[in-house]
Order: sequence, then structure tokens, then C-alpha cells
Amino acid sequence: MNAKNDVAACRNVLTMLENSCIRYPEKIAVRERDSFLTYAQLAELSKRTGSALAGSISSGSGSAACRPVGVYMEKGINALVAFFGIVYAGAFYSMFNTELPDERLRSMRDVLDAKSMITTRELSAKAAALFPGSELFIIEDLMAAEINEAALGDIRSRMIDTDPLYINFTSGSTGIPKGIAVSHRSVIDFIGCFTRIFSVTSEDILANQAPFDFDVSVKDIYSAMYVGAELVIVPREYFSAPVKLIDYLCDNRITVMVWAVSALCLISTFHGLDYKTPDTVKKILFSGEVMPYKHLRQWQQHLPDTLFVNLYGPTEITCNCTYHILEKERDYSAGIPIGKPFPNEDVFLLSAENERITEKGVKGAIVVRGTALALGYYREPQKTAESFIQNPLNKNYPETVYLTGDLGEYDENGDLIFRGRSDNQIKYMGHRIELEEIERAMSAIDGVERCMCIFDEEKQRLKGFYIGTIEKNDLVAVMRSTMPAFMVPGFVRRVDQMVLTKNGKLDRKKTAELIGGGK
Repeated sequence: MNAKNDVAACRNVLTMLENSCIRYPEKIAVRERDSFLTYAQLAELSKRTGSALAGSISSGSGSAACRPVGVYMEKGINALVAFFGIVYAGAFYSMFNTELPDERLRSMRDVLDAKSMITTRELSAKAAALFPGSELFIIEDLMAAEINEAALGDIRSRMIDTDPLYINFTSGSTGIPKGIAVSHRSVIDFIGCFTRIFSVTSEDILANQAPFDFDVSVKDIYSAMYVGAELVIVPREYFSAPVKLIDYLCDNRITVMVWAVSALCLISTFHGLDYKTPDTVKKILFSGEVMPYKHLRQWQQHLPDTLFVNLYGPTEITCNCTYHILEKERDYSAGIPIGKPFPNEDVFLLSAENERITEKGVKGAIVVRGTALALGYYREPQKTAESFIQNPLNKNYPETVYLTGDLGEYDENGDLIFRGRSDNQIKYMGHRIELEEIERAMSAIDGVERCMCIFDEEKQRLKGFYIGTIEKNDLVAVMRSTMPAFMVPGFVRRVDQMVLTKNGKLDRKKTAELIGGGK
């Protein structure tokens, strides 16, 4: 079937799964260690799950349409079944990562307000304590239900492509995480372009590195489903054991790695490629933060014939909006461009006067328009209105654009170059983080009187400073127990004073200069 026509006819991501099931029913769809499901098995279990879920969540007040269902389990095959089952039931999913601290999960719960949660039998007691008031469904039971084709068909007939597909959570400056709602159409539009540009085919084997609550995983899951490729889920514990990680890549004959920069650097930092080279890998696409040049060179030297691609884009625009295919003989020591827009996306620079910048070397705000834009922040109309605005270049009809908060400029080739942030949001370990959220969490800890966080762009290091009586090690221990690991500063120092502006606000720049920034 022609891929272009396939995308045009697709209104729901389930079409991707079903088309691959028709073409490759006995082909492995997803593998995790020694377990796997064929496309036929994945579709069947997803329909069983959807049938059971639809009957339960639709039997109460109202239908399942446009209702969230949380998924609290380890990433893996069963979580994937839960995702597709939720969509079959006419709802949308949100992954609750079991690695996150309970406090973070409760904050996400309060935002999502999901009446239904799917978990495993093993995690059911913990889930019941974390999500009181939500009806718990056990994935093992859902997968054993009978398929109700009539009910699933009726649900499907009422769904449209702008219905939400998933919600991923990101940092919020108020200390409350923001839920980014992304529609079926945005994923369908992006994945069609993504697989075509980078020639991802049914012959490929993709190694999933990213957690399922991180949008890098969207590219793994839906690229595989769209083309009928094999998705190999890398166990998270392997990322603290580089030898096992490399062996796993080699044993599974991985061909495509769509990974966060931090994960690739984990291997190169420990010289894992000197131990063994995964020479079946033909494409490595990285994103999340700036790729350090020395780490890139290690990968290129060990895999000289592999395609390397730098991807850019916040979760709010569905995975990525620009890309740059690295040229083999080009010197990237001064930085790697974030490149040119994907098809059907307009990525442009705005001046402070809301004028479009086209000249090279002139810095401006990176703005995105197109189908790939998220629906907005879930149950947060005010925050949505602040970032998803009327296109200032268009005075004639309603047109939404997304303000990324990133700065960029054009190089001599017309490629975009990333030039940092225009606010206090940073990109660290692949996550977008509001510095104010970290400071809010730190300041709530007993023994902290005042605190400040800065991000060292050059060293890619998150640093925290505080005034107070609590010992540094005790402070770090409390933060690790209440905050996601990616939000805990890698450098923490107690200081005697901080500089304030005339309005009584923290002056980050002058304070950092005063205390040396923490070398």
C-alpha cells in the first residue's frame, strides 16, 4: 500500500497497528528480553483490553470519548497493550512512570483527574494507595476478556483524528506539572513524514530507549507500528550496565536507534563501543539536548557508514519539528544545526517586534505552526493561551502557533542553530524543566531559607544553591525522594548570600557571578 495514501486515509493510530497486522500477522511486533508478541497477537490482546475497558468505563456516567485513562506500570509489552487497548475503548492514555517519586505521581494524578487507571497485579496495592478514587483495572485481567467487535466498531465510528491520543507531563513553573495533550492527527502526520524521510521500513529493528512517558518513545512505537518493523524494548536497568546494554543491541541486531543524547553519551562515556560495536545499526537519530562533539565523534568513528541525524522539537509540537542529517566530512566542532523543518511544519524566527527574521546570524524566538501542534495543556486554558497563541504574522483569520521559548538563528546554509532559552526553562537529560519548579520544591524543604538553580550550558550541568541550616547531603537525599531524578541538581552548594533585584526577586546572573557559579 502506498505510504502517502496510507497516511491520508488514517484517522486513528489503530489503523497503523491493524494495517501491519494484515500485512505481517506472524511477524514480531514487539520484543522484550525473551518475550515477544506478533502483530496478530498484539492486535488481539489490545482488542481484548479495549473491549473490557470500554464496557466498564462506558457503563458509568457518560461515554469513554475524550476521557483519560492512566497507565501505572513498568514500560514494556503490557504497557503497549494497555495504550492500544485504551484507544480501542475510545479514550486516551497517560503513562505514570513507576520510577517517579510518589509526590510527583500524585501531582500528575491531580492534573489528569483520571477516573480509571490500568496497572499490574503486582503493583495493584501501590496503585490503590496512590490513586484513591480511581477505578483500578488489572492488565492481566483485561487481556483475558472476550473481544466485542460490535462495541469496538461503534466506538471507532465516532472517533475523529483530532481526538486526544496521549498526555505527557512536563515541568511547570508553579510546581504543578503540565499535561501536554497530543492528538491522533498530529502523530499520524509526523510519523508518516518521519518514516519516509529516514527510510524506516518493515525490515528494521528499532531499539526503544526512552521511557514511555517521554515523547522520544512515540517515534519508536508508532514508527514500528506504521511500517511493520520490530520494536525491541531495552530494559531500563541495562542503562546502568553498559556491557549488558551493548550486548543487548548486538544480540537483537538493532538497525535503528532513536535515542536521547544522554543515553548515547552513557555508552560513549564508558567507552562501551571499544568493548563491542553494534555494527548492524544503520541509523542513529538523537534529540533532547545538545550532542557533545567528542561523543558524536566516538560514535561516528565506530560506525562510519551509519546515518546520524540531529532532531529538535519540544513535546508541544509532537516529537520534533526540525532535523539535520549530518554530513560525513563536515566539521561540527562549533555546533550541530537543528536544521530544517519537517514537511507540513513551518518553523520560523520572530523578532522582539513580532517580525519574521530571515537574515543569517540574527537571533530570534523559535516559533512553530502546523498540524503537529499539540492540542494544548490539559485542563490549563490559561497556560495554553500563553504558549499557543494567534500567529502574530497573520491578521486575517485564526491560526495558532506555538512559542517554544527557544532562541535560534540561521547559519550560512539556511539551517537553524539553537541558541538557548529565552526564559528559565532548560533542557536537561532530555527533559524540559522549569528552574522555578526545582526552586519551589527545594524551598519547601525544612532547613532551606532561600534557594536558586542555574543551568551551566557549557558543562550541561544543573546546579543548586541555597541558604539554610540543612546539610547538603540531607538536602540532596530529600530532593531525591520527592523529585524526579532529572530535576535533582548534580551540584549543590550552601552559600551565605544571594543577590536580589530592586523588586526583591532573585538575580540569577549576579548571584551566579558572586558565588562563582559552582565550578
